[in-house]
Amino acid sequence: MIPYGRHHIEDDDIAAVVDVLRGPALTGGPAVGRFEAALAGATGAPHAMVCASGTAALHLVAMGLDLGPGDAVVVPSVTFLATANAARYAGADVRFADVDPDTGLLTPETLEQALARPGPGRPRAVFAVHLNGQCANMEGLLAVADRHGLPVVEDACHALGGAYWLEGERYPVGAAPRSVAACFSFHPVKTVAMGEGGAVTTHDAALAERLRRLRTHGMERDPRAFTETVQAFDDLSGDANPWYYEMAEPGFNYRASDLHCALGASQLAKLDRFLDRRRALAALYDRALEPLAPLARPVPRRATEDDGWHLYVVLIDFAAVGLTRAQVITRLRDAGIGTQVHYLPVHRQPYYRALYPDLTLPGADAYYARCLSLPLFPDMEDQAVARVADALREILS
Repeated sequence: MIPYGRHHIEDDDIAAVVDVLRGPALTGGPAVGRFEAALAGATGAPHAMVCASGTAALHLVAMGLDLGPGDAVVVPSVTFLATANAARYAGADVRFADVDPDTGLLTPETLEQALARPGPGRPRAVFAVHLNGQCANMEGLLAVADRHGLPVVEDACHALGGAYWLEGERYPVGAAPRSVAACFSFHPVKTVAMGEGGAVTTHDAALAERLRRLRTHGMERDPRAFTETVQAFDDLSGDANPWYYEMAEPGFNYRASDLHCALGASQLAKLDRFLDRRRALAALYDRALEPLAPLARPVPRRATEDDGWHLYVVLIDFAAVGLTRAQVITRLRDAGIGTQVHYLPVHRQPYYRALYPDLTLPGADAYYARCLSLPLFPDMEDQAVARVADALREILS
């Protein structure tokens, strides 16, 4: 069976984890800092803060922005649940935005439409999603956000290794030159795997420090920040009591262990190689699927952006083919080929339908109606691409 995605683990990855198992610290040790330094170097961001998942990263940033009741966050409807849920965890409402029907990406136009549409809450932030590895139009989105005085958070969980252009400069995804932060996931199907893990990158030193506290229950151990001096300091020496910590605000247990970070750092060192292989496979797909146009065609990509290539998605005109998507998926599975759908628009989920009824987003619906994610992962062989393309050609014909 060819899965739609799979991690690629090598002997040195295993050795990195074993080294931690044989060392003195399974969590809270030096592997955490090493991974954060490596991620900062890979993205060009001055601050990187690792956490338990991409969902945790988004939630921490929502908390760091002090989002809460009465606020609203603009979120494109074509994304994973976590992008919208993070706003809800903080108590804010979600202002769902439509997307480009061919790419699934938030656009400056659909962002403006979402901000103009009446809805609960006052817009306080924009969570822009780089979908499938393809970057959103950050220059255009930031221009709209600036006009409305809104910070932008990049949901970059699909896009590690990608890049975009802003004001004539090329920036790696995660550099976040004008966004408040970028959030990453290191789930096993992502380009770099930690098992489970996430991270936030930012230029804001104060935000980074706050997020580090929030990922550990809001605990502060720096004596310079202590406010309860009678409790905090020894009466005789004046030194901070060695056991003491304070909590100014509640956080969560969102830490990543040294085991996860050791694996993540080993994987991150191979990012360029992994991306090169994904790009080579995508080019093979592009050529192999050309005969299927216009019934099936790859999601169009902007030539000026570097794709992070998390997913290879095709748009299929199922009505013209005379088959439902479920039938195509089942026939591919019978041929030993796994696929997936990314995603059912989040505004159509029962929870959000109950909150925001009667919301219609035609671009999101059009994208969802046609999208299908084909297998893409680093140790996939060239002949597997041909096998997938041949099977799809036979089914659709």
